[in-house]
Amino acid sequence: MTLINTCGRPFDAVLCDLDNVIRFYDLTRLARLERLAGLAEGTTTRVAYAPETDLPLLLGKIGKEEWVETIVRGLVGEVSEPQARELGTALAEAPFRADDVVVTMLRRIREHMPLVLVTNATLELESDLASLGLSDLADHVVSSARVGVAKPDREIYEIAAERAETDINRCLFVDDRLENIDAAVALGMTGVHYRGPEDLREALAFALGD
Repeated sequence: MTLINTCGRPFDAVLCDLDNVIRFYDLTRLARLERLAGLAEGTTTRVAYAPETDLPLLLGKIGKEEWVETIVRGLVGEVSEPQARELGTALAEAPFRADDVVVTMLRRIREHMPLVLVTNATLELESDLASLGLSDLADHVVSSARVGVAKPDREIYEIAAERAETDINRCLFVDDRLENIDAAVALGMTGVHYRGPEDLREALAFALGD
């Protein structure tokens, strides 16, 4: 990772993804149900996260109940309708947790510069953050379901930089998906491909002193 040092520090705001960076889902029950139904593990998520199924949810056009119904329609034929509904519901209601190591680093960096969460999320994001005790984690939250655009659309990055009150080329963008990072870098941001806490620690070391 190469960070360009300007004016004593490489960037002036951190824009950070939520899922698979801060929040992680436990899909153990879903995997067990798929095995019982004779499906390959990951079949439900393949159907659920296909753009035609997932994007309306992430743009706030439908809620989770309607999303589950779409998943059911996608699975019927491979399993019975009751099984499909059980699988869709298991995914929609999967428990989640926050990575305390990452949360600690982000709380510390916020003492030095603005922190904005930039996430493709549902209309339930605010209650999800509250349940994790993270309502106050960031200065701002840019949710696709609230702003009506999703990563990697350039507009969501522009909204996030504006909320951070920082020039777009002075923003660090952290995400687990390369297509989202590539879009941010194309706009002039510094990108970090997140695979584990060490990636974030390395990027923030100049401010955290780690």
